[in-house]
Amino acid sequence: MPEIIIEKNPSETRLQELGVAGWEIWDCPVTEFRLDFDETEKAYILEGEIVVTPDGGQPVTIVPGDYVIFPTGLKSMWQVTKQLKKHYSYD
Repeated sequence: MPEIIIEKNPSETRLQELGVAGWEIWDCPVTEFRLDFDETEKAYILEGEIVVTPDGGQPVTIVPGDYVIFPTGLKSMWQVTKQLKKHYSYD
């Protein structure tokens, strides 16, 4: 099962290396939905909170300041528990 990778509070230098400021921004209200990844998504959480539960895995809580990699093949349920705003990019 593909694993969600979380880097907590990366430095400003690290964010610049990743090019996060140039990524698209997506926001989402409090909701719940299924999300299956057919490509790798990189995200940096600006606001809100999500609980992502991979099929057959444990829930993962993602909060502002987290840099997250959702790998290709990840099948999951998303619970947006606080209005979400994130930068994102696909490989």
